[in-house]
Amino acid sequence: MKKLLLVNILFLAVNCFSQNKQVLYNFTSVPQLLLINPGSDFKYKWYIGIPLLSGISANVGSTGFSAYDLFAKNDVDFNIKLRNAVFSTTRKDHLAINQQLEIFNGGFKIGKRDNDIYVSFGMYQEFDALSYVPKDLAILALNGNRNYLGKIFNLGDLNVKAELLSVYHIGFHKNINAKLIFGVRAKIYSSIFNATTTNNSGYVYTIPSNTGVYDQQVYSQLQLNTSGIKEYFDETATPNVTKDITKRALLGGNLGLGFDAGFTYYPKKDIQITASILDVGFIRHAKDVESYSLKGLYNYRGIIPKFSSGDSVDNLYEDFQEAIPLDTLNSKYTTWRPAKFNSSIQFSFDEERPEDCDCLNSNPETIFKNAIGAQLFVMTTPRTPLIALTTYYRRKVFKSLNLKATYTLDSYSFKNIGLGLSSNFGFINFYVIADNLLEYSDVTKANSISFQLGLNVVFKNRKN
Repeated sequence: MKKLLLVNILFLAVNCFSQNKQVLYNFTSVPQLLLINPGSDFKYKWYIGIPLLSGISANVGSTGFSAYDLFAKNDVDFNIKLRNAVFSTTRKDHLAINQQLEIFNGGFKIGKRDNDIYVSFGMYQEFDALSYVPKDLAILALNGNRNYLGKIFNLGDLNVKAELLSVYHIGFHKNINAKLIFGVRAKIYSSIFNATTTNNSGYVYTIPSNTGVYDQQVYSQLQLNTSGIKEYFDETATPNVTKDITKRALLGGNLGLGFDAGFTYYPKKDIQITASILDVGFIRHAKDVESYSLKGLYNYRGIIPKFSSGDSVDNLYEDFQEAIPLDTLNSKYTTWRPAKFNSSIQFSFDEERPEDCDCLNSNPETIFKNAIGAQLFVMTTPRTPLIALTTYYRRKVFKSLNLKATYTLDSYSFKNIGLGLSSNFGFINFYVIADNLLEYSDVTKANSISFQLGLNVVFKNRKN
């Protein structure tokens, strides 16, 4: 049971939020790029996503160990694999998953001139979470503290966030002048459920004071805040999962506000600079909230650990409960969304002009077949920010086919190669994006895998 609990702790860490979409960023033939830079150089006159099919994405990754390290069929005992995985990690290691599904999405231009406003709107469902590997807690679960006298086990290693929510958004995009494009997006968050335990502290410390006598101290400042899940632990309640999720997704959950902002700037026609900041916002949890805390100080001095003291176990456990009680609270709390920052610089080359332009009597827009660039991604976490650096090559292969290839350095891998394809068949735009392609031969050994795909109906500006 102890080992099963530890496996659950480790794979609870799979619920982390690494939301870098480096292949999609600045991939201007895909309408969904407006969700990661509302100030992108976007050319479609209008578009509408095919409901539930316009944007499907998932990102799974880990640092420290992979699924293969635990479950490979190599005649190594699972207990040994588990110990090796635990001892190969640090408290900075994490595993990750992020999932998004667009419910609906669309956009249209207001006016006929290039500098008029473009409006985009939509709703999407998202699941994200965060858990760093709780290494000290894992060592205690596996080995106890007998062989670690004098070591301080840090209870602050427990750091978990998990949330399922829906997001309603509306964005405004404007060509300020020939060189500068700016965009903003307002968001309403509706949380379906949340579980958060961060800012924890405490320790377990044991030392021998005299021959055969131990001094042990447990100091705990742990708290888990939850919303939207209280009734599922109530044996007398009869919750309806489908009804509850639907209601909370449709603005019936705990609500919050946020915004995105971004720009594109052309110092020269073949040089482009972009930046965006996303999900600057919060959710206020006031409905169906319940918090659990373990706070207090427990001291023990004796020959043997108290929880192994024979007939007096019950009394000693009661002493522990009195010193560090499990309290249940119903207090409101606030969570902040993981803010993300993107920036890029791009050089374009191999200029072409539209076949049907009247170049003597007009000033057609410059179109380039090729571009190379570099991108920076930063995301906030309760500890150190997550950072990724990407270089990319983008090519217009045919009039209706665009490709983008990326190479990314991040905390998951130094060999992350991604590829994106966007094609237009009449009014239908189809795109598919995959990351870390070198690991697809055996995904169990991969430290990160992500994909995105979608279908949109688009109508281009006549000159494009």
